[in-house]
Amino acid sequence: LAKDPRSEEMLRHHALENSYQNAIRTTAKKAGIEKRVTPHVLRHSFATHMLEGGADIRTVQDLLGHVSVETTQIYTHVMQKPGVGVRSPLDSL
Repeated sequence: LAKDPRSEEMLRHHALENSYQNAIRTTAKKAGIEKRVTPHVLRHSFATHMLEGGADIRTVQDLLGHVSVETTQIYTHVMQKPGVGVRSPLDSL
């Protein structure tokens, strides 16, 4: 919340969604990434990489702000592919 300088009301200000999308697209293009990159793709990649790296699904649930673990389980679909799975913490020893 922030005080509007004109009305002096306490208001919630939101950044325009397109601002984030445009910044991400521009950055991806400069980095040579040709695939479509969106805030959702970044969020999905974050969750998937966390889970592939052995993070507990409840931790990922909390980081993503999901009320239900079932919502977080959507991100595990990639892990069902052959050769991909949750690693044991013992694998890094």
